[in-house]
Amino acid sequence: MLELIDISFKRDNKQILDKINLKLDNEKFYVITGPNGSGKSSLAKIIMGLEKPDTGKIIFNGVDITNKTIDERAKLGIGFAFQQPVNFKGLTVYDLLKIAVKKEICKKEACDILSKVGLCALNYVDREVNTSLSGGELKRIEIATVMALNPKLAIFDEPEAGIDLWSFQNLTTVFKQIQEQSKGITLVISHQERILNIADQIILLENGKIKKIGDRSSMLDTIFKEEVCCKGVNTCE
Repeated sequence: MLELIDISFKRDNKQILDKINLKLDNEKFYVITGPNGSGKSSLAKIIMGLEKPDTGKIIFNGVDITNKTIDERAKLGIGFAFQQPVNFKGLTVYDLLKIAVKKEICKKEACDILSKVGLCALNYVDREVNTSLSGGELKRIEIATVMALNPKLAIFDEPEAGIDLWSFQNLTTVFKQIQEQSKGITLVISHQERILNIADQIILLENGKIKKIGDRSSMLDTIFKEEVCCKGVNTCE
């Protein structure tokens, strides 16, 4: 279980998150959605330890991780995929996967992991993780490293951003594989209907606050009605 207690966060004197309280259960798929600037990515980064909250606590499986480092959180089983994947000059895809699993694996095992995200492993396992790879390729490799970690909590920050058609069409399958394999929590930051449609629960964030939480059937009606209502106008009447 992941529990956020009174999480608040400011950047440049602007309130990004305001007293967020949230409980996420194991073996469930959650999607955090909301308009741009609502604090979605900041919340994901705070959970991973990339940002530090000004107030509040983060409890993961009974452990207070509020002041733990990124490495310490990773050792507890938290994996994170960035919105824009990171380049690692001089590091091969094979090296990256070994780092993710924290043990020596053979190239066949690495190839098996890559094949799950639709990459022809022989063409990628020895490639350097740099700008020679496309955004979609980097995204798939990063998702593969999260799968290899077998995380208890897998966080994906807008995984659909900048990816190719194959990756987008198969994201939902990959997410289901991660959840079934780990029996943990899958948390995705997204506004894409395809991803919202496989969520167990959807969390709507607006202006740094949780506006509503519910199952996908009730939440999709709420989200899409608001989109239609507000399209092309400044306020809803």
